[in-house]
Amino acid sequence: MEAKAVLRFLRISPTKTRMVTNMIKGKYVSEALALLKFTEKGAGTPIYKLLNSAITNAENNFNADIDDLRIKNIFVDEGPMLKRYRPAAMGRATRIRKRTSHVTIIVSNE
Repeated sequence: MEAKAVLRFLRISPTKTRMVTNMIKGKYVSEALALLKFTEKGAGTPIYKLLNSAITNAENNFNADIDDLRIKNIFVDEGPMLKRYRPAAMGRATRIRKRTSHVTIIVSNE
């Protein structure tokens, strides 16, 4: 049994988001929720909500027991980039890249 939840267009760069997801990969759900609740990274809160969504999907769709659930896989893909320009010295302009992320989490009782 595998339950899945997807978060798209998260306005945090994939590099920063991967720092949080690597911290909880392969852990039991209860331990991962505790880690995410007290992490000081900005991506902690949206991933906490995403994990709760995956847990709820497992409960409703497969009647899974929460205590047996483990994060089987979690990965972060790059979303579209918002491109902006900022004035620079000598009449030039520099590009600002506002990056987005797509986060997918799969929980399993295996």
